[in-house]
Amino acid sequence: MDLPLDGKVALVAGATRGAGRGTAVALGEAGATVYCTGRTTRHRTSEYGRQETIEETAELVTAAGGTGIAVEVDHLQAADVEALVRRIDDEQGRLDVLVNDVWGGENLVEWNTPVWEHSLDAGLKMLHGAVDTHLVTSHFALPLLIRRPGGLVVEMTDGTREYNATHYRLSAFYDLAKWAVLRLAFSQAEDLKPFQCTAVALTPGWMRSEMMLEHYGVTEANWRDAAAVNPHFAAISESPRFVGRAVAALAADPDLASRTGGSFSSGGLAREYGFTDVDGSRPDCWRYLTEVQDAGLPAASQGYR
Repeated sequence: MDLPLDGKVALVAGATRGAGRGTAVALGEAGATVYCTGRTTRHRTSEYGRQETIEETAELVTAAGGTGIAVEVDHLQAADVEALVRRIDDEQGRLDVLVNDVWGGENLVEWNTPVWEHSLDAGLKMLHGAVDTHLVTSHFALPLLIRRPGGLVVEMTDGTREYNATHYRLSAFYDLAKWAVLRLAFSQAEDLKPFQCTAVALTPGWMRSEMMLEHYGVTEANWRDAAAVNPHFAAISESPRFVGRAVAALAADPDLASRTGGSFSSGGLAREYGFTDVDGSRPDCWRYLTEVQDAGLPAASQGYR
């Protein structure tokens, strides 16, 4: 079995569900030891009130071929994050990959609502969850990551730099949250260059997260049935593992440094690295959105996956 990340240590901040879980498992597929953090455990539930737990994610990582370690962490709490990094240092003595995936804003988004009508409390909470958490985590984790050259920081967001620069994303709060993470990747790349480490921004496409599958009344086994509700979702959606495999491919790339500061998508990197989604396809969502959905054309996956 090819395990290109065997011996590497990763921290996936926000690994409870969605892209975080998919990324943790994909890193496990590549042989990494993965610290899976979040607030929902088998003994305590966050305000999301959902059933996914960090222990489940860690078990999936181990089953995939890596070593999963679940740690309950609130990434808005500096003391929690500092203790987490101290533990990684004590147990592993290194950190090779940091994935800042904390978000927590699904229930706070008010679609297509002007800033003066959007709930101020919800909007600011969204920004704290999307940006502050990443900054707090990087502040404590990067001193460990830069001990060795070749480290990777992935800022998970929604949308590429090119797409978001010309498209309004749902609301002023959401738009700012996702753009700030893109810029944070660029800024950290500058900080990391003297240490021969890399930071990038990465976006999944239309992801079949647990919440999205529930929204359309389907499962990962029959997601194509969502065509009756939204044909575009059925045409181009991807599993959370797809963006995770993008992270694993980046982490294993000997020429990783050439990408520092860049903005990438799961579909774009799949074309370059050759990995596939769990069904063997390579959905290229952001090209599809631009050329098909945003253009008002009927759903058609041919040529896009």
